[in-house]
Amino acid sequence: MATVVEAPPITPPAAEPKGGIWAWLTSVDHKKIGIMYGVAAMAFFILGGIEALFIRAQLAVPDGSVVNEDVYNQLFTMHGTTMVFLFVMPIAAAFGNYFMPILIGARDVAFPRLNALSFWIFLGGGIFISSAFFLGGLPDGAWVGYSPLATQNEVIRMDFWALGLLILGVASLLGAVNFITTIFTMRAPGMTLFRMPVFVWMQLVVAFLLAFSLPLVTVGLFQVVFDRNFGTLFFDAAGGGDPILWQHLFWLFGHPEVYILILPAMGIVSEVLPTFSRKPLFGYQFVVFAGAAIGFLGFGVWAHHMFTSGLGPVAETAFGIMTMTIAVPTGIKIFNWVGTMWGGNITFPTPMLFAVGFVAMFTIGGLSGVTHSIVPADTQQHDSYYVVAHFHYVLFGGAVFGIFSGIYYWFGKVFGRMLDERIGKWHFWLMFIGFNLTFAPQHILGLNGMPRRIATYGDGLGWNFWNLISTVGAFIIALSILVFLINAVRSYRRGEVAGPDPWDGRTLEWTTSSPPAEYNFAQEPTVEAIDDFWYKKYGEDEDHLPVRLDTNPLDPSALDTDEEFHVHLPSPSYYPILLAVGIVTVAYGFLWIPVGFAVMALGAGIMFWAIFGWALEDIDHPMGDDDHGGGHGEPAEPDEPETAEELVPAGAGTEVSE
Repeated sequence: MATVVEAPPITPPAAEPKGGIWAWLTSVDHKKIGIMYGVAAMAFFILGGIEALFIRAQLAVPDGSVVNEDVYNQLFTMHGTTMVFLFVMPIAAAFGNYFMPILIGARDVAFPRLNALSFWIFLGGGIFISSAFFLGGLPDGAWVGYSPLATQNEVIRMDFWALGLLILGVASLLGAVNFITTIFTMRAPGMTLFRMPVFVWMQLVVAFLLAFSLPLVTVGLFQVVFDRNFGTLFFDAAGGGDPILWQHLFWLFGHPEVYILILPAMGIVSEVLPTFSRKPLFGYQFVVFAGAAIGFLGFGVWAHHMFTSGLGPVAETAFGIMTMTIAVPTGIKIFNWVGTMWGGNITFPTPMLFAVGFVAMFTIGGLSGVTHSIVPADTQQHDSYYVVAHFHYVLFGGAVFGIFSGIYYWFGKVFGRMLDERIGKWHFWLMFIGFNLTFAPQHILGLNGMPRRIATYGDGLGWNFWNLISTVGAFIIALSILVFLINAVRSYRRGEVAGPDPWDGRTLEWTTSSPPAEYNFAQEPTVEAIDDFWYKKYGEDEDHLPVRLDTNPLDPSALDTDEEFHVHLPSPSYYPILLAVGIVTVAYGFLWIPVGFAVMALGAGIMFWAIFGWALEDIDHPMGDDDHGGGHGEPAEPDEPETAEELVPAGAGTEVSE
């Protein structure tokens, strides 16, 4: 006989964090941090694009006079620096921060405050480098920082570059440690390594690449700073130093860096293609191992950037062979992506268009890259526009197309409203046409002898027509980005409302509400297969075609219910942003020693205040709040419910027991 008994008193939920900008400045929620990474990266993308438009306007016609040589050097140095370090790397971190924990069934990252610190240091480093525009001129020694251009100390421009990259390296290293720890220790029950989505695998490989490559370039950057400011001679040939040493240190980081930029896009495409082909990813294990092989082999090909530096035939042969070898796992991925689409029930919404565009453009870039394993060909092409075309097909045609595929795929999940498909297709086709008009002619220009890193060229060299076409293409790309921004703003305000699973997806993020609750999952998911969500939605008929099952595998928080779930989560803190401000303040003071000693002391004081405050912070009563935890959805009791039965609807007064 059923009896009604009084339920135990329910602890009222902790107060929500203060609203407005304060909630964002102090947030340690991985999703908010991911959004901030993405918005900041897109702002730097626009800045880098404006720099590129000035470059192309200068080169549109012979004897261009849009800018002078000094400004041109600043523009192309900052264009490369901005796009590589301030856009592609952080936008990949944005996707990783937001979706990696959800994809493995976790409620947060392993070190939430460290995650916030990583973002604020990145933003501070980006502002630090860009602020050089107002403080003596932008860096002007090329984004690769070759000596003696980077070590001439008449002006402080390259000090901004070297110190800024050191700051950004700290942010990346913190993020890498956080991602590795999260993936290895916080996966949901049943989420084995070989049930993880490919995107998570690629983030893991990238994290290891960062952990092992950043210390190398950090050593070189410190040597640049010391050469410039303290009279050391690490890279000064006249003083017994070796400028080639910098090239080794930079490219030991720089070539793994290429895969740090492209692997997240490969992971995104590996999620998008199966969804819109309505097939599992073809050869999942091969794609995973190919990504790991790319990461491993990426450390063995750096010197193919140095075939013109006189390494000698033995070294050149060895690195030429390694360059051919690394094309194999890349080719495996391309064949697996094509195999995923082959025979599938393909649809072509905007995310799929960008994913297919990624495969096509990256293949072209990869094929032109393999030609550089041939040492004589590389020697001829190295300082020409052929190389400019090659790496833009890899990093724009690859990484940027993959990034936009991910934006269109996950925008509804992040903001709760879908991007407009009609405008999205306009964006894709404008970008696709503009991209090929911009960079395909540069192959021809390079083979016709046009050197890179020149501010102008004379008439009658046969370069006029293709340079004009390339400039027209660059402005079409700019138009496509404007179309995207209009789409994003319009859709964010009044776009179609996204349900939990608008694309009929395959992975765990689609089991949650759009946007997900602050705790991600009300009930910790249990994973039984690769693409577990798909197989909980679909079975197979006798013809092996998918048949929808009469089940509802959504997480309880994604359902239309009045229940409120209160899960213990980390509390907000202002110490991460304070520590980042201290680090950047010290860097500014260093630029003007000895006058800057006072600024350095101020920055050091802020740093120590933040470090000790962080270490002594009461995580149950953060920021001096003695009344409540102040965290997003945090209860007074630390125990975290793990099953649906343990979750108590807010306001419940009775329970029924047998």
